[in-house]
Amino acid sequence: MTRGRTSLRQRGARLRAKSWQVGQCAIAAGTAWAIATDVFDHQRAFFAPVAAVVCLGTSYGQRLRRVGEVTVGVSLGVFLGDMLIQALGVGGWQVALIVTLAMSTALLLDQGNLLVTQAAVQAVVVATLLPYPGAAFSRWTDALIGGGVALVAAAVVPRAPLRRPREQAGVIVRKISALLRAAAESILDGEVDQALEVLRDARATDELIGELRAAADEGLSVVRSSPFRRRHRGRVRAMAELVEPLDFALRNTRVLVRRVAVAAYRNEPIPPSYAALLDDLANLTDAIADELRAGRAATAVRDRLVELGRETAHVERTRDLSAEVILAQVRSLVADLLAVTGLDPLAATDLIPLAPE
Repeated sequence: MTRGRTSLRQRGARLRAKSWQVGQCAIAAGTAWAIATDVFDHQRAFFAPVAAVVCLGTSYGQRLRRVGEVTVGVSLGVFLGDMLIQALGVGGWQVALIVTLAMSTALLLDQGNLLVTQAAVQAVVVATLLPYPGAAFSRWTDALIGGGVALVAAAVVPRAPLRRPREQAGVIVRKISALLRAAAESILDGEVDQALEVLRDARATDELIGELRAAADEGLSVVRSSPFRRRHRGRVRAMAELVEPLDFALRNTRVLVRRVAVAAYRNEPIPPSYAALLDDLANLTDAIADELRAGRAATAVRDRLVELGRETAHVERTRDLSAEVILAQVRSLVADLLAVTGLDPLAATDLIPLAPE
């Protein structure tokens, strides 16, 4: 039941995230149909709305390429289909020959899947559905209409795709903070069940990075395709550069949480100062999230992270493996978070002194 509710929430979130694109495709399809039928007087202008929807899709990426592939694919399929049907007539072997020639020619021109598919589909449409030779070339006009409407629509993009990378990065940083605090509590109370629950929570975070990467790619696609959003290119690219250090930070957090769970299960003592270290790091992680939410680079937190990294060289040491692993992961996590603030990863490790023997 819980899994079903989670899936329902995820589906609802997916629909909300794509609602703009759905509305944009619907309006573009209706506009393309109206132009083809009312302005150009096409009787069966089905491909104008189809071309508009295919070119826009539900993703901002590769829109300009999709417009080109649809237009070239349609023109190629229309030309070959109309030419060969006039010469050879209609039949099974003629359709097979037309599809072969259309796809082969498209592959010689370009390896784009959409171009090849559209060339084949339009050749079949011309060969089997159009009532008389010459009517095929209205499909070419329809492709231009649909592609033109899609290009205009593609330029109109909301700011939401530009905010999503920053918001998703904040979600990841907040999650790291929550896991650090929960791990600190597990160190202090030693409850095995609670430590294992935190570990399960940490292992369920893989999709967060995937969502961040998708959001960053979408944001970059928007600033490349929309002339009205290109001024945001620098900020969107800066957020995209956070994907790798946040991925490393989340991975190191999972390893840390796992070792805390192992220590609780084996009843291995972890110094209370390590819990305090995790709490301090969680506070700084929250500060990074605040900076990201405000649309700023988290450079204001950098000095405090460096100070915490230096403190790790002077905390209490033990001979227990779990404690050493936890300390090593804290140090790695500090370096990852320094990279999130914009510092070079190698330079970040240099700022954290080696722990004394």
